[in-house]
Amino acid sequence: MMIQLNYLAFAIPAFFIFLFLEYQLAIRLNKLSVFKYEGSISNLSIGIAERLLNLFISASFYSLFYWVYKNYALFNIPNTWWVWILLILTTDLVWYWYHRLGHTVNFLWAAHIVHHQSEEFNLTVSARITVFQALIRNIFWCFIPLLGFQPAMVISILIVHGAYSFFTHTQLIGKLPWLEQILITPSLHGVHHASDEKYLDKNYGDIFVFWDKLFGTFQQEEEAPRYGLTHPIKSYSFLWQHFHYYLEMAEACRRAVGFKAKMRILFGSPAAMDQDIRPALEKKYLQHKPVSAYRFKFKTYLDLQLTLCIALLTFITAAYGNLGSDDKSFIVCFILLTLINCGALMEQKKWIYYLECIRLIVLLAFIFWKLDIFGLIVLPAVALIALESTFRLSHLYRSYVLRYEKI
Repeated sequence: MMIQLNYLAFAIPAFFIFLFLEYQLAIRLNKLSVFKYEGSISNLSIGIAERLLNLFISASFYSLFYWVYKNYALFNIPNTWWVWILLILTTDLVWYWYHRLGHTVNFLWAAHIVHHQSEEFNLTVSARITVFQALIRNIFWCFIPLLGFQPAMVISILIVHGAYSFFTHTQLIGKLPWLEQILITPSLHGVHHASDEKYLDKNYGDIFVFWDKLFGTFQQEEEAPRYGLTHPIKSYSFLWQHFHYYLEMAEACRRAVGFKAKMRILFGSPAAMDQDIRPALEKKYLQHKPVSAYRFKFKTYLDLQLTLCIALLTFITAAYGNLGSDDKSFIVCFILLTLINCGALMEQKKWIYYLECIRLIVLLAFIFWKLDIFGLIVLPAVALIALESTFRLSHLYRSYVLRYEKI
């Protein structure tokens, strides 16, 4: 059987090569403060999940582009050299309005907020995109084939568009005044990621700067930005970072009286949200501890887990067309459990031991399934219970893995 490789898999090691180069440059410039271990791990974890889940939906959206173009295209735009210029301008204009609405409409902000949670600004932040944001973004992209641009051209330009935005997430490239007259630079995009009041809701463009100038949202970098949200989240939890704003909207809707009031929450501005909701939810769902005097200690275990996720992501991306549904299901389940585990490690969650047991059972279940002895899966479960009773594995785990060291 001929093995077909998905060459998009090579983008994953390329990403880490550029990340390594940025890290080395930070060392040379004595700016290692642009990296924070927990923040970078969190950024990469979210990016891995998006890339993983996007494997299952990207092909369907490409098919959707073709369907829209074939059935509803408003114009018949040819494939000539000048059309490529028009296409990149159109793509960036669609991005501008998708991006701007993503900051001003609550149900869109719920998907986009994750990208802005990071309080650091480096290349890892470019990976901080959720699958919810990818879904919404692709719906907006359908407007381009609707105009009559050929889908193959659209797909090609979206790759270029996405690649450019990757390089704008860094602090190590200073201001480029001459280039900032035309293009979004790292300095200008850093303004967009800032939580300073004067920088809020500015620089929505992805490639070209003139959309922001045209629609009144342009802002040059003046004072050094403070990155992140105006009301920072207080957790590195993979689940909390993904879903906290959905919980906030649900709680706001619960408190609202009447259908119109609930609709105003879903379609209203994030600035109008009740600011007392998040603290109440944090008190309910987050595990608080005095982290200011302590830091996470057991990094090697965390690094190994993230490395395993990256290896599995690269493998499933490269071999996607050759894998069976059981292989894909296992890899997705195992990676997502591991990413939740990574966030729980940084949060030192007390329930993480049980998550580890579930992950082990999932791994053994897949092995037993492949060996056609799935009926024996009850044996590892019984063995875990026996080991817990005899050696108190949960106590040993909490003693040697769930621990901090004083700063």
